[in-house]
Order: sequence, then C-alpha cells, then structure tokens
Amino acid sequence: MDATGVSHIAICVRDLDKSLEFYQDILGMRVTLDQVQDTTTGGLPHVYRHARKTRRTVHVRYGPEGNTTPSLVLTSHPGDEADGTPIKLDQVGISHISFSVKDLKGLTEELIAKGVSLAGPLDSFTNAQGETNSIFVYDPDGILVQFDSGGGG
Repeated sequence: MDATGVSHIAICVRDLDKSLEFYQDILGMRVTLDQVQDTTTGGLPHVYRHARKTRRTVHVRYGPEGNTTPSLVLTSHPGDEADGTPIKLDQVGISHISFSVKDLKGLTEELIAKGVSLAGPLDSFTNAQGETNSIFVYDPDGILVQFDSGGGG
C-alpha cells in the first residue's frame, strides 16, 4: 500500500451544535461539509454497534479554502442518543486528537479566557525546564484534545 496521508479523523459527538461551538467558534476551524446521510444502506449498517437511521457529518479543518490538510469529521445521529464514554490515554482506541500550533502559550491563555478547562493544572504540562510543549483540554463530550508546539505525541 502506498498511502498518501491521513484524510480525516472522525469522532461521534452527542450534540453536534454544541461541538461546533467548540471546534468552530472557540478553536477557529471552518466547516467544509455539513450533510445528513442515510445509514441504512451502502455498508454503513455493518459498522455500527446499534441500528441507526441517519448520521449527520460535519467536516471541519484549519487553513484557507482549498487547503487539503486532514479534516476532523464530527458525527451525530439526529433523533438518536449516542452511547459510550470517551477514553483516556491508556485505553484501547483513539485516545485523543492533536493539533500543532505556532503559539502554544498564547493559545493556552486564549482557551482559558474563553472558559475552556485544561485536562489538569497548567503546571502539570510544564517540564523540569519550565517549558510547556503541549496541553490537553476536553471537548464538550470529554474527548481529549491536545495542542502542541510541533511534533508532540
């Protein structure tokens, strides 16, 4: 296989509009697609734990129009409750999503000012040299979102 890169990461959310307030309004991502799909056909019933009739998918990404960076796909099921709980870093599954940013300190201050809670005290993200190379926050569903100064794990 000769993959060319990651096309997208998808996360299921309980309230898509609330998640858009976080990813679009607070984090500044832009919506590139918003659609409702029939999940009863086309192989989709086989990749669900429960029977679902529809799925709303909203693709968000950073960068200008035409940018081909990977997108984050937020999914929900209109009229249907999502089940499950977000996982932590030591559990099987996709444990978090991460974005590299140019000014981590400035972003951290901005997120705190906007009422976004860090996933721990600020000093817990600071190394012995007094540097902060990454932070974690929780999105509205408790999914871990990491921001790093480039190349963070």
